[in-house]
Amino acid sequence: MKKTSTRLADGRELIYYDLRDDIVRDAADHRPLDRTVTTSEIRRDPLLGDSVAVASHRQGRTYHPPADECPLCPTRDGRLSEIPDSSYDVVVFENRFPSLAGDSGRCEVVCFTSDHDASFADLTEDQARLVLDAWTDRTSELSQLPAVEQVFCFENRGAEIGVTLGHPHGQIYAYPFTTPRTALMLRSLAAHKEATGGDNLFDDVLARELAGERVVLEGEHWAAFVPHAAHWPYEVHLYPKRRVPDLLALGEAARTEFAQVYLELLRRFDRIFGTGEPPTPYIAAWHQAPFGASAEFDGVTRDDFALHLELFTIRRTPGKLKFLAGSESGMNVFINDVPPERAAERLREVASS
Repeated sequence: MKKTSTRLADGRELIYYDLRDDIVRDAADHRPLDRTVTTSEIRRDPLLGDSVAVASHRQGRTYHPPADECPLCPTRDGRLSEIPDSSYDVVVFENRFPSLAGDSGRCEVVCFTSDHDASFADLTEDQARLVLDAWTDRTSELSQLPAVEQVFCFENRGAEIGVTLGHPHGQIYAYPFTTPRTALMLRSLAAHKEATGGDNLFDDVLARELAGERVVLEGEHWAAFVPHAAHWPYEVHLYPKRRVPDLLALGEAARTEFAQVYLELLRRFDRIFGTGEPPTPYIAAWHQAPFGASAEFDGVTRDDFALHLELFTIRRTPGKLKFLAGSESGMNVFINDVPPERAAERLREVASS
């Protein structure tokens, strides 16, 4: 992997990640951009104890532009975009309309390919591995920022999810706090450790799932399963078999196998509803241990945490979506229409031949 860092016309950082070492990245951003001004603010909810980012500047962000005006395509034929070069493998840059900025954290965009009409599932194994390496590098860099406590790499795909740009891309949020979802995991981890005399909850969950009927696929270094209490109609959790706290700690063999396993999962997601359906909308979310002061929690350390990816879709059947209704939105109590065992069975049925 070759890494080249540069600056856009408004001062934001942009980084190219290339498969070939002989690639030269020296194209300049010639757009007449003013410095980016953000109004991001973190507010604490005194009743729930969680944090809300208020970012009014995002009201003006780019919204469903036509393909020939996509800001994530490379600069070509005189049309200037966020990426100054005429092609790229993987590129990461600071979001022009960030939810988090300055002392409130940082937001970055990750473009998986310069091909506007592709998706992550269309990548080669080498390309998918390059994305993993980019996620890992950004986790390393962002975790060292003084304000950052947690790094969250994720992809939203599909207009149904709320994606406003069709180009294949994801994002990275560097939070100045431990997110509520991770805090809940840490509390459960600590309670399980105390109740069992030292057992690790993540290890026990993985062992139980691997012995059950909800395994979707299993490699030498990774295992994917539909969890016992899945919240979403089709939800898969992907774990490295050797527990590690973050992307940085993955071994070389696991990094290589990840591309094979993850691409197969994504391709199955695109087949579960039949070939006549539009591409399956999904969210793919990496869960990593917090950094800094929040790395220890009630007797557990960040090494007790298990890196894993959660992949789910809001489509529950062809032509129908799972909307968050009163119970889910009002009380955070999910009601799943698809039994997890049936979801796992269906995801095994659509395996690549």
